[in-house]
Amino acid sequence: MSANVPLWVWAITLVAILGLLAFDFFFHVRQAHEPTLREATIWSAFYVGIAIIFGLILLFFGGTTMGVEYFSGYLLEKALSVDNLFVFLVIISSFAVPRMDQQKVLLFGIVFALIARSGFIFGGKWMIDNLTWTFYFFGLILIVTAGKLLAPEKDGDDEADNFIIRLAKRYLHTTDHYDGDKLFTYENGKRVLTPMLLVMVAIGGTDILFALDSIPAIYAVTTNVYIVFTATAFSLMGLRQLYFLIDGLLDRLVYLKYGLSLILGFIGIKLILEALHTNTLFFINEGEPVNVFTFDAYTSLPVIVAVLTITVVASLVSPKGKLMAAVRRVDRLAHGYLAHDYSTGLGERQAKYDEMLAAQNALLRYDQKKVDEMMEEVGANWSVEKAHRLHRGETGS
Repeated sequence: MSANVPLWVWAITLVAILGLLAFDFFFHVRQAHEPTLREATIWSAFYVGIAIIFGLILLFFGGTTMGVEYFSGYLLEKALSVDNLFVFLVIISSFAVPRMDQQKVLLFGIVFALIARSGFIFGGKWMIDNLTWTFYFFGLILIVTAGKLLAPEKDGDDEADNFIIRLAKRYLHTTDHYDGDKLFTYENGKRVLTPMLLVMVAIGGTDILFALDSIPAIYAVTTNVYIVFTATAFSLMGLRQLYFLIDGLLDRLVYLKYGLSLILGFIGIKLILEALHTNTLFFINEGEPVNVFTFDAYTSLPVIVAVLTITVVASLVSPKGKLMAAVRRVDRLAHGYLAHDYSTGLGERQAKYDEMLAAQNALLRYDQKKVDEMMEEVGANWSVEKAHRLHRGETGS
């Protein structure tokens, strides 16, 4: 197997990926339920196993370089996909999506992400083949993204209240209540959209934004479009199960963004060095290549593995991770309470408020100075105070 992968290999790969997605829908998502820990563990391992087996096949038939490039790209995209889950978690909480209906939202997010990234993959390949400045552009995107990951969060930021969602709420006739996982329901004899559609619009919008970062990153690892596509696709497969498997651990990964920032910064520099090494832009070194050091294909894999291992382990053992998990839980519960349009009754509203209050009281066992700093950093103080004001207004207490 060479870099020019035959069409029949592409066809088999696409059929296999579509078959896995169809299997996921008909056997797991179609019937709304909350996956057990055992179910999430088994199927997460299944999809990771498939990705590894595919990589070994590439290694055997395509050679060492193709295998190393695939595993480097897969690990990079998997880490970025886990970062996606943080945003999915916030959106799902903000819209108060019922737990047993979250699977359909996540599967939609995965399918839409695959479609969006496929478009960027082939668009990126065209740019690489036809525009000499592409690597400079990709490198700058990644360096800027690395810097943005280190920027503090702003108070009141709400991924579920973006421009697209505000337009949808204004111009689409939607009901304020869920009807299971249906996108449409009937209200007063009229067919209307449910909030589930708004959730999917919000997740679809974030998928497009994430594709802008993820595709330049993997093209720094390899320019083989087949490897880029398969590494991206297999990194997304099983993301739904992973969400339920590490649900309680997501907020513990406090240093993951620093690790991703370091990786993206490294890859951005790698791209720019490669662009200088093959330079044809007339205003740089008179259009001649610049004799600079470049990283080969075997450098990315150990760097990605080392950085991710260090940041994940450091996050899980860090006291800051435990505090961050507790603070973010309070923040999500506050957002869930504030999503009053999507609640079914006063009893449920009170239950959500009591749950938020219990989570807030659990923060008392931590150092209060650190709690206050973390609440400010996350923006949780804004959402919690707003939830308290709303509750006082509703109950008069």
